[in-house]
Amino acid sequence: MKLPEISDYRMPAEWHPHSSTLLSWPVNRDTWPDERLERVEKVYVNIIAALTRFEHVHLLVNDDPLKSRAEQLLMQNGIDLDEITFHIRTCNDVWARDFGPIFIQNAQKIGSRDQFAITNWGFNAWGGKYPPFDSDDDVPRYLAKTYDIHRFDPDMILEGGSIETNGGGVMLVTESVLLNPNRNPHLSKSEIESRLKHWLGQEKVIWLKRGLEGDDTDGHIDDLSRFFDKNKIMTMITDDPQDVNFEVLHENLEILRNATDQHGNPFNIVTLPMPLTHIEGTTVDGSEHVPPVTQISTSQMESYWYHFMIHGMTSKHWRYFANISQTER
Repeated sequence: MKLPEISDYRMPAEWHPHSSTLLSWPVNRDTWPDERLERVEKVYVNIIAALTRFEHVHLLVNDDPLKSRAEQLLMQNGIDLDEITFHIRTCNDVWARDFGPIFIQNAQKIGSRDQFAITNWGFNAWGGKYPPFDSDDDVPRYLAKTYDIHRFDPDMILEGGSIETNGGGVMLVTESVLLNPNRNPHLSKSEIESRLKHWLGQEKVIWLKRGLEGDDTDGHIDDLSRFFDKNKIMTMITDDPQDVNFEVLHENLEILRNATDQHGNPFNIVTLPMPLTHIEGTTVDGSEHVPPVTQISTSQMESYWYHFMIHGMTSKHWRYFANISQTER
């Protein structure tokens, strides 16, 4: 199969319309020990219930018994299984945003087979922290073959949560992830930037410095700063000088305030407060801090950097599902 020209493609923005969502059903007992696996299954049921009201879901399940269990839980909650395509395929864990395919679009080929292609970046579980990860790494290849989608292989480690684009040729990344020697030690900063531009159709890459304390991804951009328009960026800050993340967040803010798009135009920067991240005890990697997560409670401000846009969902729907999430917690 002859590949089309990569120069005709560009990675779309988060808000670009899509037809379906890829998820991986939880199974890893190291990630979800004891009763946590059953608890996270309920979370996934809620996620799929929300998604299937608006779009189709592709669900990776490790084997037939797990598929039967997932079907039973979903049907018990009134979810239409016709809105789900099950893929019986081994996965190591649930983090499809990071190991799944990164799609690119050819705007000149709308409606044709060449409209979309898959970029198949390598996945090593955030620098080899959580082996094994070989099955997750193979998911983009599997989907490209299953659906006969053009596939490009950039030969570089890259997680979906480590990049953020406005869909117009500008990308946000962090040095703490992309320049970390646990990802691509053989590549320089300029070489990594060149690959992002070449394979994802970017014209400019804006490099923030570090991520949040306790983030075992080493500082993904998706919990720091996000585009919500081609020239608008929301970014997280804290006004507490004693906060462990105070310095890095303000350093990143200054970078964004001085940044421009590929045409020299400044961005509209919107700042939002960061919730408390200190926890009792430590995380699995020994940190006393965790990145902000969507936590709906009366005692802590919510953070929506780890967001996902469901196609066709309105603010009314968001409030409805927020109430459901609060009840479940």
